[in-house]
Amino acid sequence: MAALRVVVVFLALGAVWPADAWAQRRPDRTTKLDKALSDSARLPARPRVIVRYRTGKGDRVRQRLEAKDAQGARDHRRVEALSVDLPAAALAAAAADPDVLGLSIDAVVTADARSAKEARKDKKQSSRKPEPKVPQAPAPKPVKNAPVASPQVTYDAQALRASLGVRKEDTGRDVGIAIIDSGISFTGDLQGRIAAFYDFTRGGIATAPVDPYGHGTHIAGLIAGNGRKSGGKYVGVASEARLIGLRVLDENGEGYTSDVIEAIEFAIAQREALRIDVINLSLGHPVFEPAANDPLVQAVERAVAAGIVVVASAGNNGLNPETDEVGYGGINSPGNAPSALTVGSMRTKKNGDRRDDEVSAFSSRGPTWYDGLIKPDVLAPGQGLISIGSSLSTLYKNELLRDAVAPYLRLSGSSMATGVASGVVALVIDAHRKDQPTAPAFTPNIVKAILQYTAIPLQDDDPSTPSVLEQGAGGMNAAGAIALARAIDPSMPAGASWLEYGVVPVTKLQGGRFTWAQHIVWGDHIVWGDTVTWNLPVWSTHIVWGDADQHIVWGDRFVEGVDAVADSFSVWSTHIVWGDAAGVARGTSDQHIVWGDLSLEHIVWGDSDQHIVWGDGDEHIVWGDNDSHIVWGDSLGVATTVTDILGF
Repeated sequence: MAALRVVVVFLALGAVWPADAWAQRRPDRTTKLDKALSDSARLPARPRVIVRYRTGKGDRVRQRLEAKDAQGARDHRRVEALSVDLPAAALAAAAADPDVLGLSIDAVVTADARSAKEARKDKKQSSRKPEPKVPQAPAPKPVKNAPVASPQVTYDAQALRASLGVRKEDTGRDVGIAIIDSGISFTGDLQGRIAAFYDFTRGGIATAPVDPYGHGTHIAGLIAGNGRKSGGKYVGVASEARLIGLRVLDENGEGYTSDVIEAIEFAIAQREALRIDVINLSLGHPVFEPAANDPLVQAVERAVAAGIVVVASAGNNGLNPETDEVGYGGINSPGNAPSALTVGSMRTKKNGDRRDDEVSAFSSRGPTWYDGLIKPDVLAPGQGLISIGSSLSTLYKNELLRDAVAPYLRLSGSSMATGVASGVVALVIDAHRKDQPTAPAFTPNIVKAILQYTAIPLQDDDPSTPSVLEQGAGGMNAAGAIALARAIDPSMPAGASWLEYGVVPVTKLQGGRFTWAQHIVWGDHIVWGDTVTWNLPVWSTHIVWGDADQHIVWGDRFVEGVDAVADSFSVWSTHIVWGDAAGVARGTSDQHIVWGDLSLEHIVWGDSDQHIVWGDGDEHIVWGDNDSHIVWGDSLGVATTVTDILGF
């Protein structure tokens, strides 16, 4: 504990680090340029940028930018921004424009799936024993007029639906899911489910479904595949959901943030016409600025405010690629969007038994960079999942990714987990519609709360690490979420209980009875108690998830007009100190202070004894070996109280 004491004194007194060095390392909160654009040495001569402007000033800003040789300007009016190709030399002048709120890099977004080389590491899972092979009966020979699937023999061979508690009658019928990805191939497993398709790599034109990369098709199969080409072995979660394909990624699985924003805005505008209930975002880029300034995050927030549940991947930055150390702070954008349902990956043993589930080593941990929100919100199966592919796609050309049953692919990543989660969201929405067809629709906040409240916490093998930053509320529990959704009547008056009947917070699945998490991760703290049993203002669409001013429920009562006191150590801020505490205090090594950059070097690599310090100004938090060594608030501002607080 001596090392931790050194760090505490360093923060409390602020005297062992030269003032000018401290200022150089702190992020500049006054600049209008995000982290990527601030690094001029890495910029091309004409970077693609997204310019946010003051309300009503879009046309004027556009004219000024074009006068600075900006080209290819596109409007993103829902987020009050323009995307343009702008000379790097004009960035400073554009930032000086009083009508400009900020400039962000039009970052390259990539599919959040792991490569074949990385996937090999998934089988190792540190020093754990390999998963046992589950013997499978051979597929039955086809018989004329016989059903395609044989539930007793081959149905759901990878136990995806079984591990979630999904029954055959749970289908997500007619729930509209917009998949913003590399496209969707027209395959037998998805026949009749692709309701519309638009290609935003070509300006958002309506086209026949295509997917030259193959990632979006794999996601679509996990969401709604009927398993036809596998004889029922590989079935999606919500096999009767409607799919709307919005292509933004090319044949290499890459695209631009501006195209994703355009696709999200299109989904919002066409929500009623295309009957879009859910947006699946199995893609992302590193976080370069606070969520409130990030145009992609703000597009997600607009979609949620419009009533669309946005399911976003956490990212695959959980392991240091050089050392295989587990890291924290690696959530991608737009997974850092407060109102999104951010999904990390968990590893199942494909036996339907939830007792041996674990967090995938590669899955990104929280908190979110800059804002310090607790993410992910939940976990879903995302490791080694088999789903439909396209024989013409880039991914299928890699033989290492192919399953024995053609044309199926085996992929891992938070992308896959996000697709599974979108399927569960569809089941929740469908259950509510079936049981209460005249009641108001569930808002995205209600859906998110239900999924967190009914989640099943994974076994925590190392209590010294912050499990909430690894798994959020826990692994998704479709059976429990459906049961709770059927009991909630959103037409009940505000402040009243809205459960039509009591629901036991336990789900019976293969392996036993599993108690629900019964808490909600709300921004930077955890809400405990029977929160979801009341109709409260926080479930409306105009409330941003994680907004601390929205009077959250603590325990079994609604505290109105009073900010609740956090009952959790998870109150984070914006900078990280780790490693050799003495070295940090002396200021002798830059490796101990990282503010974040394009290569995700802000992630905290290492185990629980690395003594992470989070804080900004007087909001210091010290995280030591376990939860007993936590301090929050402004206590550390008085050095004489440190010994008493930490019990040294």
